[in-house]
Amino acid sequence: MNNPILYSSQIKEVAFGSNVKIVEPVNIYGCSIGDDCFVGPFVEIQKDVLIGARTKVQSHSFICELVTIGDDCFVGHGVMFINDLFEDGGPARGDKTKWKSTKIGNNVSIGSNATILPVQICDGCVIGAGAVVTKNITEPGVYVGNPAKFIKPLNK
Repeated sequence: MNNPILYSSQIKEVAFGSNVKIVEPVNIYGCSIGDDCFVGPFVEIQKDVLIGARTKVQSHSFICELVTIGDDCFVGHGVMFINDLFEDGGPARGDKTKWKSTKIGNNVSIGSNATILPVQICDGCVIGAGAVVTKNITEPGVYVGNPAKFIKPLNK
């Protein structure tokens, strides 16, 4: 019987702003997390991710490489970010040149279980729970569904 190789979740090589709160267990490495942020349990944030000030990331979310999230954002439970579009019919298998980036603006709320493909989302958006964002969002408002579609402007 072979023994598996075990890896432990960890917090390693992270640039933290002031007053950041983390609920373990988490796997966070090689990224930057701004002032006054919150990260819930069972979250993975990979290297080169940038998270702006006062952003909250709820439990069970996955933020992969090449993601930037602005200030004052909310990432709900179980949100998944994707950087590999399987352009050749399967995973890039370590060929990071095939990965794409994602940029989330400021004041964006992403509902639980949403999936965010490599896109840009402008400031001031709400992404509904379970939505799948497949295209850039350039107008503030509320977006829901699969694929995510604009349904209404935000009330100010």
